Amino acid sequence: MTDDYQPYLTDAGHFAGGHAAGLVIARNVADVVEAVLANRTVLPIGAQSSLTGGATPMGETILSMARMNRVLDVGRERITVEPGVTVDAMQQALAAVGGWFPPAPTFTGATAGGIVATNAAGAATFKYGTTRDWVEALTIVLADGTVLDLARGGQRADDGRIVIQTRSGERIVSVPAYDMPKTAKRSAGYHAERDMDLIDLFIGSEGTVGIVTRVTFRALAPTPTVAVAFVPCPTEGAGIELVSRLRASSLATRRDRDERGVDVSAIEHMDRRSIRILEEDGVDRRHNLSIPPATEMILLVQLELPCATAESVKAQVEDALTPDAPDSAVVRFCRLLEEAGLLAATELALPGQTRRIEDFFAAREAVPAGVNQRVGTAKRERDDRIAKTAADMIVPFERFAEMMAVYRRGFESRQLDYAIWGHISDGNVHPNVIPRNFDDVIKGREAILEFGRDVARLGGCPLAEHGVGRSAVKQALLRQLYGDDGIEQMRAIKRVLDPEWKLAPGVLFPRAE
Repeated sequence: MTDDYQPYLTDAGHFAGGHAAGLVIARNVADVVEAVLANRTVLPIGAQSSLTGGATPMGETILSMARMNRVLDVGRERITVEPGVTVDAMQQALAAVGGWFPPAPTFTGATAGGIVATNAAGAATFKYGTTRDWVEALTIVLADGTVLDLARGGQRADDGRIVIQTRSGERIVSVPAYDMPKTAKRSAGYHAERDMDLIDLFIGSEGTVGIVTRVTFRALAPTPTVAVAFVPCPTEGAGIELVSRLRASSLATRRDRDERGVDVSAIEHMDRRSIRILEEDGVDRRHNLSIPPATEMILLVQLELPCATAESVKAQVEDALTPDAPDSAVVRFCRLLEEAGLLAATELALPGQTRRIEDFFAAREAVPAGVNQRVGTAKRERDDRIAKTAADMIVPFERFAEMMAVYRRGFESRQLDYAIWGHISDGNVHPNVIPRNFDDVIKGREAILEFGRDVARLGGCPLAEHGVGRSAVKQALLRQLYGDDGIEQMRAIKRVLDPEWKLAPGVLFPRAE
């Protein structure tokens, strides 16, 4: 134990009031067991990249997993790691043997334990799913020090009940009865299916019922060849229509196993206010991006290509609009853009043009950075109560245009400045308020709760990939989604596996109302 825990008192969400009883830096499973047995409350943390306050201590003993950072086994089709291994380190280890981890979140400094705890996802969910889909095995430490080794398929619920043998005796968990949103992404409390796999209870549970100490992920080989298109769109409607066509073409390609078909793994988007941020901050000039003046939306399209080289792709692009161009994924992609009237404004970064691809994604990352910088300036110069006010929501893509209209009406009716960006190929975006004063924060929170009701009405999930954490707004969204009964069913699981409320208390939901 050490008193040097000041650097651990906040996470990326800048949740206020962080304080701790102490700090334990775990180096192995035995250290984790000792920590949970020796301390009244424990908050496991990794990179502290949480955007919800879930990795900000509120009086607990901090249990840092950062030193549990060994890659234990790696192959082209799977990798076993300790929880403190970063996504970037996983990708490097896999790359050395010709594999890769497809569902990586945008922030590759996130740790393996953290992405399991939140069921994190990223841009490529459209093709590859979320973290949950790639977890093969977990080692979990329960609140009483029990070490569980779980393999996918090893134990399933029987008639809605799961029996877990612990050092404190037999524990029976009742699977919650609520219906989860049927969306591509979901980071909204405890997983619930009548015959669910026990391993899924811990994925997305945010450390509240068990601490991840080892993970085996599936991997994929070989790493695909990827070109990235930077597509300025004159209207939001034109952008959404292109995404719809690219999604349909890609689904057909994968269904038919068509080697010449368009195969898009991810599409990112930035709205008109996001584009203005790039221009205001000089990001477009630094990265030599050509953005026509009337642009209302920018798309970043990741196009997977079979065994392509930069030279072959370039030749196919040059010939794409000629009548006798040979059929290929690149030719079909270019013709889709031409039919939409968007080819002339599009820049395609070819496979191997790493620096240009990095320019495109630097622009995408500059948008949240620019919003956060504006929030920080307002907080510092105008009102210390100002805080990041944002949502992380997903709807079925067929309802995406309708939901974007809801976001705009909700913000504009309250006269709020805002930006919206995200993973449009999944229907998952991040509506963000750019507050000028604290009143904007209050109105923004009201808008987000309103959005949550509309998202649920449209068959979506108001908590897509960032989790719930300690955020009052996100906990309210969770309650809106599942109701008081749903929250109580989650609390019942917590009471069975952690009756002393030892692990991450206050994360997901309060102990009592």
